[in-house]
This record gives sequence, C-alpha cells and structure tokens, in this order.
Amino acid sequence: MAFRIYTKTGDSGETSLYGGKRLPKNDLRIEAYGTVDELNSYLGLVRDYVVEEGIRERLKSIQDRLFTLGSNLASDPEKGLAVPDVREEDIHILEQEMDRMNDGLPELKNFILPGGHPAVSTCHITRCVCRRAERLVVALAQHEKVAPILVKYLNRLSDYLFVLARQLAMERGVEEVVWAPRKG
Repeated sequence: MAFRIYTKTGDSGETSLYGGKRLPKNDLRIEAYGTVDELNSYLGLVRDYVVEEGIRERLKSIQDRLFTLGSNLASDPEKGLAVPDVREEDIHILEQEMDRMNDGLPELKNFILPGGHPAVSTCHITRCVCRRAERLVVALAQHEKVAPILVKYLNRLSDYLFVLARQLAMERGVEEVVWAPRKG
C-alpha cells in the first residue's frame, strides 16, 4: 500500500508535536511553526521569481534553515529531542549577504513602499510574514522554552528580505516606490 498523507488523527482539531504530545491546532506553538511554514512557502515563490543563480541558491539555503527552525518549534520542548539546529553562522551569512547587497544599492533616504514589480512585492509580503512569524515565536518564548537563536534568525531574515527586495528592484531596473506622506 502506498503512503497516505492523511491520518485522520487531526479530525478532532488536535495535532501532534514531534515527540507525541497532542495540542489543539490553534495552540500558539502550532501557530508559530505554521507561520514559519507559510514563510517558507512565500520564500519559495520569491525564489521562483529570481533568475540569478547565486540568489536562488541562497534562498534555497534559507528555506532549509526555515525547515530546521520549524522542526525545532514542532518538537516537544519537554522531551529534549535531538533536532537539527540553527547556528550563529546562519545569521552571520545573512548579515554578510545584506552587506554585500547594500554595497551596490543607492543610499536609503526614504521609506520604501512595496511595489514596482511582482518579485519585489512578493519579497515584501514574505518579509511581512517573517515579521509575523517572529512575533509569534517571541510570544511563544514568553510561555515556553524556545531557543533564543530562533527569534534572532527570524529578525535578521526579515532585514535580509527588505534588502533583497531593494536588490531585486535594482536588478530589474524598477524604481523604488517612495512613501510620500501628506503635507499639512
């Protein structure tokens, strides 16, 4: 018999963490790793818009890290299970990539609005989902054990996505959409 994706164990509104603990599907932990999964999906969409192989490879690596981050959140913290880890070097890589991209970008003098090209807009949506994931993981960490590096990675990733959106706009020859507040 072929593997079936459905188990019917979630039909009552609960799901299992890695380690067997059952939680309601609206539990903060489930919301947190579900939002990381959503973030990973949007990142895949950004990757689909990108033709530059170096950026595509970096985005794939980030997707791998997000899956690692999600596996940490989807594990029962009371069991101390061995799961892959997010490392400081992962954050350092994001910082190096931001510095590299920033060196070629015009100085940021205004707030930037999402838009100008579907790739740029999708990158900004992804950044917003990243910020939401970060907020949920911060909220979870106020109640349960969460490795601080997970919050740090999401924080840095949202910064990276902002810089990437600017980079994508420049590579496509798209003028950045500048915020113009009303005067008076």
